[in-house]
Amino acid sequence: MSDSFKAKSSLRVGDKSYTYCNLKALEPQFKLSRLPYSYKILLENLVRHEDGVNITKADVEALAGADLRKLPQKEIAFMPARVVLQDFTGVPCVVDFAAMRDAMKSLGGDAKKINPLCPAELVIDHSVMVDHYGTSDAFDLNAKLEFQRNKERYSFLRWGQEAFDNFKVVPPDTGIVHQVNIEFLARVVFDKNGLLYPDSCFGTDSHTTMVNGIGVLGWGVGGIEAEAAMLGQPSTMLMPDVIGVRLSGKLPEGATATDLVLTITEMLRKRGVVEKFVEFFGPGLGNLATADRCTIANMAPEYGATCGIFPIDVETLNYLRLTGRTEEQIAVVEAYAKAQDLWWTPETAEAEYTDVLHLDLASIQPSMAGPKRPQDRVLLTDVQPNYKKAFEGEQKLRPSAGPAKVSDAGQQYDLKDGAVVIAAITSCTNTSNPAVLIAAGLVAKKALALGLKTKPWVKTSLAPGSKVVTEYLKKANLLTELEGAGFNLVGYGCTTCIGNSGPLNEPIGKAIGDNKLSVAAVLSGNRNFEGRVHQDVRMNYLASPPLVVAYAFAGTVDMDLAKDAIGTGKDGKAVYLKDIWPSQKEIQETIAKSLSAELFKASYGEVFLGDTRWQSIQVAKSETYPWDSKSTYVQNPPYFDGITKTKPGIPTITGARCLALLADSITTDHISPAGDIKKDGPAGKYLVEHGVQRADFNSFGSRRGNHEIMMRGTFANTRIKNQMVPGVEGGVTKHLPDGEQMSIYDAAMKYQAEKVPLVVLAGKEYGTGSSRDWAAKGTILLGVKAVISESFERIHRANLVGMGVAPLNFVNGENAQTLGLDGTEVFSIEGLKHGAKEVTVNAVKGDGKTVSFKARVRIDTPKEWEYYENGGVLHYMLRQLAA
Repeated sequence: MSDSFKAKSSLRVGDKSYTYCNLKALEPQFKLSRLPYSYKILLENLVRHEDGVNITKADVEALAGADLRKLPQKEIAFMPARVVLQDFTGVPCVVDFAAMRDAMKSLGGDAKKINPLCPAELVIDHSVMVDHYGTSDAFDLNAKLEFQRNKERYSFLRWGQEAFDNFKVVPPDTGIVHQVNIEFLARVVFDKNGLLYPDSCFGTDSHTTMVNGIGVLGWGVGGIEAEAAMLGQPSTMLMPDVIGVRLSGKLPEGATATDLVLTITEMLRKRGVVEKFVEFFGPGLGNLATADRCTIANMAPEYGATCGIFPIDVETLNYLRLTGRTEEQIAVVEAYAKAQDLWWTPETAEAEYTDVLHLDLASIQPSMAGPKRPQDRVLLTDVQPNYKKAFEGEQKLRPSAGPAKVSDAGQQYDLKDGAVVIAAITSCTNTSNPAVLIAAGLVAKKALALGLKTKPWVKTSLAPGSKVVTEYLKKANLLTELEGAGFNLVGYGCTTCIGNSGPLNEPIGKAIGDNKLSVAAVLSGNRNFEGRVHQDVRMNYLASPPLVVAYAFAGTVDMDLAKDAIGTGKDGKAVYLKDIWPSQKEIQETIAKSLSAELFKASYGEVFLGDTRWQSIQVAKSETYPWDSKSTYVQNPPYFDGITKTKPGIPTITGARCLALLADSITTDHISPAGDIKKDGPAGKYLVEHGVQRADFNSFGSRRGNHEIMMRGTFANTRIKNQMVPGVEGGVTKHLPDGEQMSIYDAAMKYQAEKVPLVVLAGKEYGTGSSRDWAAKGTILLGVKAVISESFERIHRANLVGMGVAPLNFVNGENAQTLGLDGTEVFSIEGLKHGAKEVTVNAVKGDGKTVSFKARVRIDTPKEWEYYENGGVLHYMLRQLAA
């Protein structure tokens, strides 16, 4: 390795001596104090990995001397310290590693070369579903079902844990990956055999950004990019703009961290921060607990940023101490942060940013977001008119025949439009934050004491992010209060927020379907996209946990919760939100009495062992995986079929047909399979053909290790609207030239048989949403060779390149509509060659007329061109390792 700046230094902490790359070695040439916190981490990464080839002295100088207000289009490399996986997106990574071992053998290489080269830790958190709720045994019943449904996957992960070096698995029913990351996995400062450097991570979930709240630079990547990092490949990116958010003041009485993050999400979406870093600074930092910072950092994907980071300060150390880290580790974090000028105090000079926004914490008001997007903040006082406006829109498409009379579990009632049928305390965003969870418990306690009962049509659930949460709720005597309101523990994992909300009671689901009711979910999550939470629920509102509880008592969004009575108390008097809302003093006093480091130490003491169910799984001990051809969960993917040591080069795309013509804001939730598997859809038919009963379908997420199912679910979201079949919702298209209407999967297979390549046309912000590798993998397996959109979300664009799909952008304000394209054309792409910035697309219409237009090539870096010419990043890596 090179050391052009003679940066290698020693640091003594206690009685130990460490080495590190001292950024102050650059100070004579560059004024580093003006650099944002995140840039210092990027800079250290470059200095430490400088090799004169992939990372040069010029790269270091370019970043160190960067003018944030006019950054050059300069590419830099970044190598994360570790990779964090969750099971939905992590299983395909491990499947690919297993497949690469097979492929390596076929190329005559050593299969054992295929191993993570940096620490990779997988947390199983996305597989538990809320089948049972509202009872004391809900957790055990859901966990039992989880193991039954996922036995093949868990057996596979157990094999991976033993077969691969540098790979650990946190077993099911432990916690949500991002919460486990901040409470246990994060090092803040890494110690590798005495070499200190900033902890950083890539995660196969977009909410990896939560770790930014404790000063760790990390963001979500596609499984493809994560695999490359695990194989020692640096990620390349253009030097990012950094938007500074200067915080001042203090949150007012009645406002929560959730209200703050929804305000920030709205504010930053309006500013536009896609592909940018966001950094928080200013005097208001001192008034934000680390848990509040993590709540804000978590939702970076919702405000569109690569990351939303906070510096290391006294609060960070307090959090590390609270979560059971050793005093030795805490001392190293403090000493290193101070030595590298990564330490923040109120006196720290403010850095230079691309742009600065200002937010007074005192201005925050109680808020929710919905009914379809997390950035659509609505004041609590405006939720009812917001619902009514959305309902009017729904009525034009599918008029309601409600209310409906329902008889369920011994109760009769009228189910109306606007009814809250799901109230879920779920998702890492808020379940990591003791203040809002304690507040939820206090709301339940006060409401029950006044005689309120949750409405019988509300499916209530409590899915904490770690076992510590239930322990401190017990200690505060609030778990029984939440249970009294129906919020029984249903599992430790990401449930309702990702579509694992489980079934509604059959009479309720039937009433909604038969009467076309527009009902709502209120959840403490970070995602509320169409069709995500539950297929029967058309309106979804994000809210703080205490508001989730309040809405469970109210039972409807068709009311003004801020001023209307929630219900009638046992004394016959009306009960209002103000009567059950706790003060900040109550919340903080309860936290002080119930939260301690001992709870964290006990919960994470033997975290990798798992329970008896996990330990009893039998696994084969072998360097390659013994694939089972009958498995409907894990299959050897076809990516490496027929691979040779020679790269195939850039494909020719001619005579292509359009598979789908899509509008703006098509998310990876629209593209990638998620949630329930419909019996009459292509994936459901596949399972039936393979002898799987409907009750055992499980979810798409749990079957991500089987490409046959995932292909069939790609572009199959029930809310996707393909403009080639106007007026129809769902994964449907026209096969051309005959015009026959069929499922997107069936059409794609027909085109493949005819050897016809495919393209997708789309609008702005294509691929917004979770970092889903299957949105790209499914796309290539369906035969799509290029996606032409007005703009891409960062992660999805990179994933498309990583799977060998060409991402192209319309130019000059053009789009499919302005060009008169309707998807019936035959497409050819001219000029796609190494390094090309622009191509010509020729679209021949049915009458023989040709529409020609320019498109910008979004293969952004030289390394991405190498991936693309190899057919994808995995093929590139395999050839490198085999050579």
